[in-house]
Amino acid sequence: MKDCDFAVMLEKYAELVVKVGVNVQPGQVLMVHAPLETAELTQLIVGKAYEAGAKYVLVDWDDEAVTRIRYEKAPEDSFGYYPQWHADMLEGFAEEGGAILHIKVPDPELLRGIDSAKVSTAVKAAALARRKYQNYTRNSRISWSLIKAPTRAWADKVFADLPEERRIEAMWEAVFQMNRVGSEDPVAAWREHISELKVSQDRMNAKRYKSLHYRAPGTDLRVELPEGHLWRGGGGENAAGIYFVANMPTEEIYTMPHRTGVNGTVTSTLPLNLNGRLVDGITITFTDGKVTAYDAESGREHLTTLLDTDEGAAYLGEVALVPHDSPISRLNRVFYNTGIDENASCHFALGSAYPVNIEGGTSMTSEELLARGANVSLTHVDFMVGSAELDIDGELEGGTIEPVFRQGNWVL
Repeated sequence: MKDCDFAVMLEKYAELVVKVGVNVQPGQVLMVHAPLETAELTQLIVGKAYEAGAKYVLVDWDDEAVTRIRYEKAPEDSFGYYPQWHADMLEGFAEEGGAILHIKVPDPELLRGIDSAKVSTAVKAAALARRKYQNYTRNSRISWSLIKAPTRAWADKVFADLPEERRIEAMWEAVFQMNRVGSEDPVAAWREHISELKVSQDRMNAKRYKSLHYRAPGTDLRVELPEGHLWRGGGGENAAGIYFVANMPTEEIYTMPHRTGVNGTVTSTLPLNLNGRLVDGITITFTDGKVTAYDAESGREHLTTLLDTDEGAAYLGEVALVPHDSPISRLNRVFYNTGIDENASCHFALGSAYPVNIEGGTSMTSEELLARGANVSLTHVDFMVGSAELDIDGELEGGTIEPVFRQGNWVL
């Protein structure tokens, strides 16, 4: 890619995530959480946000080397600490109606060799301290978006088959392609894409399936759906009625399963990057919704610490449908980044359900959500199960069974 072409594409990408991702409004405050390596893109995003009328833009820089140093050198008893003042800052930011943009590209090998218990303790401490803030995002009360940008460690992992000097460029090309940045008008292209996802969303909402039955090599799973469940896709409105897109790219429509209505066994089809630790070849058995057996070809100990987060971590909170012939899947590459890989594959999530996926859910308490069949947890971790061999049937309220997916793609 020529330097002049790259500069044009990068500016279009920055404009896209500001106008479509977080959809910054005049007078709004924006927070950007960004790795140091993404400084060029971050600076463009800041500029585009001010052009859109942002009152103030705060950049929260991240350095993964610093993260690893903590796990290597911090006292053993320090990992249960998370600064309450930082959680309070996030909560105050959300109370003011701020928008938050994460450039989320964790190194898949960042915490190789680190004691899994340390990571689990630190992640849980952060989740506990930030529960009130997370209610703002999980209930879509504020605008938030997760986007991607190349870093050296990530590009080296994903494009290890290319010469080292080509890897960053190849990653940028992939990020631009999956986000439709090469379109003449990426913002218009995304609006069209969101409309297409809404067609699938509306079709599934009209069906009101009682359950879905998944079948594939290593998978035979029945997933009940709660009464009043809602399929979502593309994006949604925050509490102020502003439309935003929480994940870029996105190819999924998703809803919540009934917490106690999942039975059978499911096998993952892509590796999972779990907070800088890889878990692959996952097999999980559910009985009345709860994980009763599990294994992994690699990284099983990391899966164990995830399931031990709290009671809800051993139940499903999300079921998402993505056709195997989606644009990202057609790239035919594992990205070791859930935000991308989940949009190349049907997937589930262990942990918390999104309240937006059930009628009236955003105004319910945790107890009310549980009573309606929604799962509640400190965690939410997606794992991929889609492939060209996946078949899914839907069961209607009257008991009629009809095909939803065949060989990984829509039948409806």
